[in-house]
Amino acid sequence: MATRKSKSQISLQDYLKSVAPTQILSERGSNLVVINPGSAYVRIGLARDEKPFNVPNCIARYNTGKPYVVDQMLNTQVTTNQHVDRERAYNTAASLLKIPYLDESSSGSASRKMGRIDGFNKPSTTKKDTVFPWTDVYEDVQISPVASETSADKGEASATKAAPDVTDTKDASESKRKYRKTIFGEEAMTISPNEPYCIRHPIRRGHFNVSPHYSAQQVCEDLTAILDWVLLEKLHISHSERFSFHAVLVVPETFDSREIKEMLTIVLGGLRFNSAVVHQEGLSAVFGNGLSTACIVNMGAQTSTVVCIEDGVSLPNTEKILPFGGEDICRCLLWIQRHYQKWPQIRTDVLAKPIDMLMLNQLKESYCDIREGEVEAAATVHSYEDGMPAMPHKTTLTSLNVPPMGLFYPNLLVPEVFPQPPREWFQDYENMLEDTWNMDFGGGGNMGLPMWDSFAVSPSKPKKEEKIGLAEAITSSILSAGRIDLRRKLFSSIQLIGGVGSTKGLVRAVEERVLRTIPPTEAINTVEVLPSRTDPTFVTWKGGAILGILDFGREAWIERQEWMENGIHKGSTKKYKDSFYIEGQAMYFINP
Repeated sequence: MATRKSKSQISLQDYLKSVAPTQILSERGSNLVVINPGSAYVRIGLARDEKPFNVPNCIARYNTGKPYVVDQMLNTQVTTNQHVDRERAYNTAASLLKIPYLDESSSGSASRKMGRIDGFNKPSTTKKDTVFPWTDVYEDVQISPVASETSADKGEASATKAAPDVTDTKDASESKRKYRKTIFGEEAMTISPNEPYCIRHPIRRGHFNVSPHYSAQQVCEDLTAILDWVLLEKLHISHSERFSFHAVLVVPETFDSREIKEMLTIVLGGLRFNSAVVHQEGLSAVFGNGLSTACIVNMGAQTSTVVCIEDGVSLPNTEKILPFGGEDICRCLLWIQRHYQKWPQIRTDVLAKPIDMLMLNQLKESYCDIREGEVEAAATVHSYEDGMPAMPHKTTLTSLNVPPMGLFYPNLLVPEVFPQPPREWFQDYENMLEDTWNMDFGGGGNMGLPMWDSFAVSPSKPKKEEKIGLAEAITSSILSAGRIDLRRKLFSSIQLIGGVGSTKGLVRAVEERVLRTIPPTEAINTVEVLPSRTDPTFVTWKGGAILGILDFGREAWIERQEWMENGIHKGSTKKYKDSFYIEGQAMYFINP
């Protein structure tokens, strides 16, 4: 089994090298932009590059009187039942990790264990202690002396509102400060809540973040603005140059066909690319690691997906979508530290202050480790009070091996509730840009239950999410593949990708727990996670670049003019035509 697997991988790797040597990668990749949008980050770069820019999928718009973070309006409190389930899940994980239960005292060996974890993470010292400064939300506007004199009163009024003016004595011209209209990426996430900005995340939990407070049109406009900013500021591709560039769109498995169509319209219409092709993340990941057959486990910031690929073809019936990811692990980390009173007495709120999520994510990446025994570490936690400089707090973090175990016991990861749009919203007969909402978003009749449980769902489009653990999802996915020889190959060819895929100790944990989950009736005795040849965070992007370069015939590509004329209704009550135009293309995504 191992020999057959390695031959398959080597043959494909040799094939990729033979048809796409460095020269071809350089030539064909110079005008090919690969775009991989996600819930928390968007990865974008030229196909010839080694790795993409990884930018938070976030935008802040200057707007007084609006909520600081739109998403906080969609949050519900954790219910009593969820608290009980979480504590039970903690104790289950604790028994496996051989550590005290939630309300038991420590065994006293913490100091020895703590020393080991500090030594283990020593290379990451600079990353641990990163401090995020508040974003400067002002921009300088140069004013000539003549203009300044003729509008002295106006200038005086503006100066009172904004920060003090700065005068350039060299050229005798004045410079006054005003608020920036839009701020993108990490800068948007590090804006003080005191500033008059509304922060938006256009994609949440693997779907467009449409709600009564965030219209579909605004979502599309924000996605266009974020991508346009990256193209201009990071890749330095101007609007006039776009027509000579082509886009590879690598979309998550969570996207519905309607969201894929909207992304195509953004790329071809709003961003003005000459042509585009769509690939799904699962297939892209296989090509990114030089494989042909594998079980792809993609663990992102807010969702995790499992899908099996056989000989470069996605198997639709193996797809599993789990509503949790790295950010949920971060919040679990915070909950545990507060329970044990290890967290400083500071106001940490990952919903109201996105900068706190950045800090927690770094703590998770630096310290969380799945292994037996008590895992503790001395760390520096920073408090980000409104507009004040970050203040360091020394503390000892405990039970650092429990939060990532939430991947296997999801009740540990009580998610914030980001309700998904009703499935009817994705049908072509309804205009996506008309905000027609007939749903009760967590009103008084919800009785504290998660909002998605009270939604009416179209029978033809049931919800895909499954509330099971990672081991069960992988096992169920592979067992749905069919032939026993294929199942054995897939169980020995598991790939962990996404940001969470780099968690220390996760490979061994997946292998052990998947093996235990396989029914005894199955003649399968081996489970193996293959090491990733590329950074797990960027493997889907890299695979998209390879797929775009290898597609010499470009039969699956959609031209801009063709899409705008044949794929979209103009002046009609519905936005997209019913001709199955997009489904007729030879694309590599699974149609729902």
